[in-house]
Amino acid sequence: MRRPDTDMARLRSHTTRRPSRSRAVLSARSVERRFLLLTTTRWLPVGLVFGLTVLLPLERGLSLAEVGVLLSVQGFVVLALELPTGGLADALGRRPLLVASGAVAVLSSALFLVADSFWMFAVALAGQGVFRALDSGPLEAWYVDSLHAADPSAPVERGLSRAATVLGVAIAGGALAGGGLVAWAPWGASVSALVLPYLVATTLTAAHAVLIALLVSEPTRGGDGAGGNADAITGARRATARSALRSLGRGVREVPRSVAAGGRLLATSPVLRALVLVEVFWSIAMIAFETLTPVSLAGMLGSEASAGAVFGPAAAAAWALFAAGSALAGLAARRVGVAWTAIAARILNGAFVVVMGLVAGPLGLVAAFWLAYLTHGAAGPMHATLLHREAGPQNRAVVLSINSMVAGGAYSLGLLALAPLADAVGTGPVFVAAGLVSMVGAALYLPALGRERRMRGQSDAHSSPVVQMADDRE
Repeated sequence: MRRPDTDMARLRSHTTRRPSRSRAVLSARSVERRFLLLTTTRWLPVGLVFGLTVLLPLERGLSLAEVGVLLSVQGFVVLALELPTGGLADALGRRPLLVASGAVAVLSSALFLVADSFWMFAVALAGQGVFRALDSGPLEAWYVDSLHAADPSAPVERGLSRAATVLGVAIAGGALAGGGLVAWAPWGASVSALVLPYLVATTLTAAHAVLIALLVSEPTRGGDGAGGNADAITGARRATARSALRSLGRGVREVPRSVAAGGRLLATSPVLRALVLVEVFWSIAMIAFETLTPVSLAGMLGSEASAGAVFGPAAAAAWALFAAGSALAGLAARRVGVAWTAIAARILNGAFVVVMGLVAGPLGLVAAFWLAYLTHGAAGPMHATLLHREAGPQNRAVVLSINSMVAGGAYSLGLLALAPLADAVGTGPVFVAAGLVSMVGAALYLPALGRERRMRGQSDAHSSPVVQMADDRE
């Protein structure tokens, strides 16, 4: 939710020439605290407007098919930028991209808030796509690399599971608050009840951008260490605007190499290829339970505002269950392994999406929606842990970007097909089809399961812990 030791010379050169706020190595506990705090501030605004990204354009006169095109625009922007931004994060550093992503997020959120036409919404969502491409991977990569710098034996999946739990709680709290703001509607009929959550979310997004700038510092990478090039580090800290631009130029020139290295890893690793392909099937199910659930509720309840008021508390409970699923997955992984936990979670998630299409009435829909999110929360950190086993510090962000790129591309293409289909035949059949597709994708975890078994067998044979195994590390 892979540790090749390649190209160490390039890794050392990145370490010595990358500008850094601080070379002091944080403790493992400090790294995890910062990661959890930034995860909270990243996803709390998402919770506030969860579901409203679909409802607000519908309320302002767009059709469901047009909304599907808008959301696919965002996905295609992410698809185009994922690998370049991932390569830039590996070459230039995680912090610059995270700071830039915060600024883009504030601007695009503000534009979405005032948009009143298809093209304004399209520009806003294209900006959101840029934000997500910049944001996708670098924070998690920063956490894993900083944790390894502090304690190479620290269990990665523990922090990832906790982060997924925090993410669920943040979105749950945000969704509950967002639903309350919609129901409150303090401005009366003069302003849409859906506007206030977006206004609050934009403010919180700006706060997150400030915290990123304050809390994220580049970890020492490679064998050179903080003290290996003190003059270069001091010079980087005192760099002028001109030298900063030169550093950016060097980082940009490194992008093709980083992307090529990620592509070679994908080509030579059957396990990584299978993990990335899981996202194709997983994304189809996500269209159903993320995008189409508020649409289905609006049809049942008669208006987008009514659906927004109900969906807020329902989504809050769903994300609380997401958090619980993430926590339970960490416990299950210790007993049955990460791969088996991922397989079970993915199959159950798809099954509950099928149930969403078969039930009648809002109560049944919401109950199945909750169970889908419980198992969605269990699958996420396990998938992330399996991905991190296939990457190292020099290509971690690129690997995460490849995974996200495939997910975003599948989601965008799926929207172009499923949104018009739901418009034509209703959301029920689409839920059933999407859930069945996602269940088939669980088979793609089998190569990772085989790798995990071999790792455990080698560990038992040598009577020594294997760093990557959760139960050996605990």
